[in-house]
Amino acid sequence: MNLRTSSTGLSLFRERRTLVPIVSLAFILIALPALAATAKESSEIDWFQLCMGLLGGLAMFLFGMEQMSGGLKAAAGDTLKDVLSRLTRNRFLGALTGAFVTAVLNSSSVTTVLVVGFISAGFMSLSQSVGVIMGANIGSTFTAQIVAFNVTQYALVMVAAGFFMLFTSKQDKTRHYGSMIMGLGLVFYGMGVMGEAMTPLRSYQPFLDLMVKMESPLLGILVGTVFTGLVQSSAATTGIAIVMAAEGLISLPAGIALAFGSNIGTCVTAILAALGKPVEAIRAAVVHVLFNIAGVLVWVLFIPQLAEFVIAISPASPGLTGKAQMAADVPRQIANAHTVFNVANTLLFIGFSNYFARLVERLVPDRPLPEKVIIKPRYLDPELVQIPSMALQQVRFEIAHMGGIINDMFGRLKTAIENADREGCNSVVEMDDQVDILHDAILNYLSEIRQVSLTDSQSHEFQSLMSSTINLENLADVIESELADIGKQILDLGDKPSENAQMLLGGLADKVQQSITDVVSAVGERNEKAGENVITAKDDVRRLSDEFLSHQSERIGIQTETHLNLVRLELELLDKLRRIYTLAKRIAKDQVPEEVARRA
Repeated sequence: MNLRTSSTGLSLFRERRTLVPIVSLAFILIALPALAATAKESSEIDWFQLCMGLLGGLAMFLFGMEQMSGGLKAAAGDTLKDVLSRLTRNRFLGALTGAFVTAVLNSSSVTTVLVVGFISAGFMSLSQSVGVIMGANIGSTFTAQIVAFNVTQYALVMVAAGFFMLFTSKQDKTRHYGSMIMGLGLVFYGMGVMGEAMTPLRSYQPFLDLMVKMESPLLGILVGTVFTGLVQSSAATTGIAIVMAAEGLISLPAGIALAFGSNIGTCVTAILAALGKPVEAIRAAVVHVLFNIAGVLVWVLFIPQLAEFVIAISPASPGLTGKAQMAADVPRQIANAHTVFNVANTLLFIGFSNYFARLVERLVPDRPLPEKVIIKPRYLDPELVQIPSMALQQVRFEIAHMGGIINDMFGRLKTAIENADREGCNSVVEMDDQVDILHDAILNYLSEIRQVSLTDSQSHEFQSLMSSTINLENLADVIESELADIGKQILDLGDKPSENAQMLLGGLADKVQQSITDVVSAVGERNEKAGENVITAKDDVRRLSDEFLSHQSERIGIQTETHLNLVRLELELLDKLRRIYTLAKRIAKDQVPEEVARRA
């Protein structure tokens, strides 16, 4: 039930993202004719051609960014996942990691989603995540730096080369890079189309007067915030500001104000992504919002000083003057200002990451699950489905979540049988309901991943995780429907097993529980050593089983009905424990090297 709700929320979110460019383009359609109506000589400009150029160019620009980002995600997904999981212990290294991952993904919100997964899995603390989120803002300026090169004359060459790589190569890696290059070419070509469409506005006084007003920090920040909130991409807002600067339409202070606004507007994406998510996701989004707004507030009064600094460090065109020089220099200056602003903010605030974490934990306290919700998946974020390597990692986390519950089920049942606690046996049934919910959620999530193109290694991992999920659920069913029932029957007899039987069964149960613990670690953490431990435990399981059978063969000669029933139940108990171990070993075989699996 909760999965359907999550899927519904996702579909609504995706619909909003699909409608966003349409809404923003409709806004342009409405705004430009309204602007034209204020001029006395509006007939000098062909507004239909101008609007079509802007709309078509913006569409190619946005689509190109998605194409470029998609190619990078597919090509570097495994690398990004490993980098993010390993290089976040130090806050400064975490910031560099966040910058690198976001630069490749072209999405600080996806980086935040990954961070949430690592926090929930216990691989990263909230204070460590603050540095990664701060670094993500630096990475988000990477696209603007690329756009500032404005090599539109080579755009179609890149589109053709990328298309050739994408549709002729049989190697996944080459196809992914082809997608990236074609997307980059579309970005530059879209910029060229928008720039050409806006050329008539250079001499259109009402528009020039409006651009002068944009130098007001508050107005520029507001426009940047609103537009970024609509298109849900700070890179798109900064890119369009660079295009306008290349046409000599906006000054450096106006471009900086728009870039500031884009930093606030991108928080909309973080907030939307956190809706209906666990507390960890909301906290990560709040960190993002607080950091971005605080950074803009610190710098809003120093835009002139930032502009002077950026002019000093950026390349200049001394041979040009007036609007020609402005068109040549300002695009690079805006991109540099955006980067300097975010780097400076990270250096300024990173020392306070622990305080950020404490503040956010107070603002967003832990909350209990509503009574009607038995359990919800923690890690299955639909936003990652388009990045299979990372989505499969989230599946591992969720399998570990489910496995932890199964481990608790076994431990609780073991204790209940030892202490003759019938209520403890009954509680295992309720825990199995949680396992069933997570099992269904994981399989549904895997079915979504299956709809995306997978590499050979990803397909193998997909099959392994699907098999692990099914076998773990079967293992839980053995505990809930068979082992618990035998335990209650033993309690009904009112006769305890002998001390030797208790010792042997207890030793076997301990070994089986350790195997469950190890197999959960093998799947969730890619812990090959833990998986190998499960396989090598077979000798101990066989030895304990043989000793117990030998002991039972001696006891079965006692001719009392109660005693014979107890012996029968103990033998059934042995059979179920061995069945549980067999399922755990089956899962472990998929998580270890082939030469180790052969020993199973």
